[in-house]
Amino acid sequence: MESRLKPGSRVVAAMSGGVDSSVTAALLKKQGYEVIGITLQLYPSSAAPARKGACCAGADIADARRVAASLGIAHYVLDYEARFRESVVKDFADTYARGQTPIPCVRCNEKVKFADLLDTARELGAEAMATGHYVRRVEGSHGAELHAAADAARDQSYFLFATTQGQLDYLRFPLGDMDKRDVRAIAAELGLVNAAKPDSQDICFVPDGRYTNIVDRIRPDAARPGEIVDLNGTVLGRHDGITHFTVGQRKGLGLSGNSEPLFVLKLDAVNARVVVGPRSALASSTIELHGVNWLAPQDAPFAARVKVRSMRPPVAATVTPLADGAARVELAAPEEAIAPGQACVFYGAEGSRVLGGGWIARSRAAAA
Repeated sequence: MESRLKPGSRVVAAMSGGVDSSVTAALLKKQGYEVIGITLQLYPSSAAPARKGACCAGADIADARRVAASLGIAHYVLDYEARFRESVVKDFADTYARGQTPIPCVRCNEKVKFADLLDTARELGAEAMATGHYVRRVEGSHGAELHAAADAARDQSYFLFATTQGQLDYLRFPLGDMDKRDVRAIAAELGLVNAAKPDSQDICFVPDGRYTNIVDRIRPDAARPGEIVDLNGTVLGRHDGITHFTVGQRKGLGLSGNSEPLFVLKLDAVNARVVVGPRSALASSTIELHGVNWLAPQDAPFAARVKVRSMRPPVAATVTPLADGAARVELAAPEEAIAPGQACVFYGAEGSRVLGGGWIARSRAAAA
């Protein structure tokens, strides 16, 4: 583990019950640190997710407890239900109600794990907090740097763009230079109960995969019906609520008889309108961001590689910092389906360092 910590230092390991965080705790123990495992209870026991691959459910707490016992480390379960509900689940529903596409995993890291839990770790006298994220923390000339994982297929740096410098200085990521096969091999060698446990899947609080059920319960006002229109405002059909759609969607529009396939281009929450058009209209070359977090502060336009979706490869762009936490991104080549509410993350033009990132407010078509 890259670290300046002294042998025997107290380190908190965030243990979700999955194999990654369990191996993280095991590696810390092997390296001679005093490890305290902490698991967050994010749901009432009667409402814990039952979907295979969900995380932070009741069974996961039990798995974390068993792993901690097998490693001989202290373990605590903290009730974070109210914080999680307010900071992640409610934000998820509110974002959809605004006609945007949320990323709850970013909010969970930003508002819960790397904020509230990190504070708890400090209160316990820990010198650092470690997680099972696949990212790398590198000691640079000006402090800790966040880098993409060595295993590109597992890299989670996109989801950690909102990490502050102060948080990064305190955090550790022991799995950043490893691949998943090695992690599972270590778990199997140690006989951990979750060595073969399936990976957790996104949106852990939507056990049936129907996110609209969550949105409709928290924001029933967002389910009002409206019109589906083309770029000229011509009404093509009706819908039951904008929360059923996202930018780039083609299926489920309920439209037929068109000369070419139609895609969702924009969601107008104020007027409850879904704007559709041809695939060519999905391409954008300019992105406007708000809420930008800088891990390498910039005061002038700079060349970078950016990701506008977690599963897309980074592409060449020029990023211009603006006032009040905003930025403008000019893509070297247009990208499709850039959705407000998602994140745009900046990486060094050469290399793997995360320079910062922000929330997508709007994008402009390549031809605009």
